[in-house]
Amino acid sequence: MTEIEVGLVADEEISKEKPKGISFFEKLLPIWIALCMLLGILLSQFFPGIGETIDSWQIGGISIPIGICLFLMMYPAMLNLQVSELKKLGNNPKPIILTLLSNWIVAPLVGAAVAILFLRVNEQLVLAVLLLSSSPCTAMVLVWGWMAKGNQEQNVVTTSLNTVTIIFLYIPVVTLLVFLANITLEKKIPLDPMTLLISLAVFIGLPLLLGIITKKALTKTKGEVWFNTKYKPAVSTVAIIALLMTLVVLFSLNGEVLVGNPDLLLLITIPLLVGFAIVVGYNILITKLLKLNYRYAIITIIIGSSSHFEIAIAVAVAMYGVGSIAALGTTMGLFWEVPVMLCLVYLGRFLGRRGFWEGYEEAISKYK
Repeated sequence: MTEIEVGLVADEEISKEKPKGISFFEKLLPIWIALCMLLGILLSQFFPGIGETIDSWQIGGISIPIGICLFLMMYPAMLNLQVSELKKLGNNPKPIILTLLSNWIVAPLVGAAVAILFLRVNEQLVLAVLLLSSSPCTAMVLVWGWMAKGNQEQNVVTTSLNTVTIIFLYIPVVTLLVFLANITLEKKIPLDPMTLLISLAVFIGLPLLLGIITKKALTKTKGEVWFNTKYKPAVSTVAIIALLMTLVVLFSLNGEVLVGNPDLLLLITIPLLVGFAIVVGYNILITKLLKLNYRYAIITIIIGSSSHFEIAIAVAVAMYGVGSIAALGTTMGLFWEVPVMLCLVYLGRFLGRRGFWEGYEEAISKYK
């Protein structure tokens, strides 16, 4: 997701510089999201031609305004990749393996199940859920992990690994889920592998390449402290603005659809929340059964229950268009992810205090 993850460092460096938590503005992100959605709907009603005008700005079927906004949303997340951290994968592989299993097997299958169960009458909403459940978050989880007082080294390692694995696994997983869904759906989901490939290249590959280049250049010339405390916060602020602008554009294009079919928001919300509950419950249970220490368990749960809504929106727009129900459905994923993840942080700390996992007090002491 797009957010501020300043000063997030490995555990051994936490005593030197405490990472910055989520800001007051970010805590109210669901409110800003709701307001931008409302603004978009109002624009569609009072300026009915705005949607067509925005939708006409295209290159090769890709909306220029949405493309720019999505790129600006993706780029900050790619700055979190730390190749050096990937060398530590063998130090404590159990929580990382559990996270990968949740991200790439459990969450996608749960997403497919709830989508088919609740949304089979609308193939575009089915696709929205499939896209949201097929990739893990690579950015905001750094903030959630710090707020929950989890193991930050594991947090950095796993998010870096997710940034790499999404390049190789996203297309195969989405293709498989669409195939499974089409077996039961009356109206099939059209899937063009080239569309997936182009979306992945433009909205993951290009930001990742640019992120690697700029990070290397800026840390060499300005230093790592300046990069973490000045550049990343500034870029993350731009990313949040881009996120809100994307919502205004998407809902201005979908305003007529929503006004005529307000039940669509409720329809997509039910499987999203049910899917979240199942995946979170699974992760809590598996970390308890395998006796993970709190600091490792909470990071496993947070990352294993997250989703990468930016690429989901990008693919939905590429497949069905900016003003589609599929694009609308994926935006609801980001609307619910922020409050769900915040609740998960506080649920984890509540269970930690109750002794559900061992090591909670030790985890808290490391951040004092």
